[in-house]
Amino acid sequence: MFDFMEKHMKPPTIYAEGTSIFWKDDHISKKLLEIHLDPNVELASRKPDFIERSLNWISETVPATQYPKLLDIGCGPGLYAEKFARAGYEVMGVDFSKRSIEYAGNIARTHKLPITYICDDYLKMEIQTFFDFVTLIYCDYGALSKDNRKLLMKKVYDRLNLGGKFLLDVCSVRHYESFEEKQTWEMHDGGFWSAERYYCFNLNRKYQDHTTLNRSVVITQSKTSIYNIWNHCFTTDSLMAEAAEAGFRMLQIYSDVAGKPYSDDSMTIAILLEK
Repeated sequence: MFDFMEKHMKPPTIYAEGTSIFWKDDHISKKLLEIHLDPNVELASRKPDFIERSLNWISETVPATQYPKLLDIGCGPGLYAEKFARAGYEVMGVDFSKRSIEYAGNIARTHKLPITYICDDYLKMEIQTFFDFVTLIYCDYGALSKDNRKLLMKKVYDRLNLGGKFLLDVCSVRHYESFEEKQTWEMHDGGFWSAERYYCFNLNRKYQDHTTLNRSVVITQSKTSIYNIWNHCFTTDSLMAEAAEAGFRMLQIYSDVAGKPYSDDSMTIAILLEK
């Protein structure tokens, strides 16, 4: 047991992948969808009142009348995509989770909304459509390694029409500074990580260059699964440097995707870019 814990709780090299992918696990993806749809929980999606304020600000800042074709990357169960469609955008949503995409598609068909959903890894997506506006909301960009961020930024740039806009948000270095390093463990008779009884060993670790890791080692009677969740935190300068490398120019920096004015104390940074 000692050797096992030494092996699995040792901090991995930066951006190392875990042994399992949680959005492809049938049980975990079901739990994730429940969290997305719970209006009282702000873990997988932001709360409804923020989404509503965010949608109002976005539709005023980048109006559908001028930027009609919208790509929502990491759309999940369509909480933003549905509101975008109702605000007049023609929407395409892309997400890893088959369960979330199926849920979103059912809602769109029921309400006859102009949304196309695609279940795909957005780092590998081969979409031929050109868009006027692209969104990547809830700090997904920071979960990627530097090379994958570069790849995604270039993919977005290439799929935008000239003058098109890209809105994304990330965690700031203030988030990194407040991140607590710790190790914990717990036992559950079924829960988020598995329907079976399991032990979960958690490791939170800071890395250089403003990157954090949340690692969960989940042990059931039948298997051991490791989930590594990385998050790179940005300064305004470091975020803009990555955008400029892809060819974007910055229009404005905000504290969040509801248009709150930027402050150095903000835990998140939102940036509106233009091709």
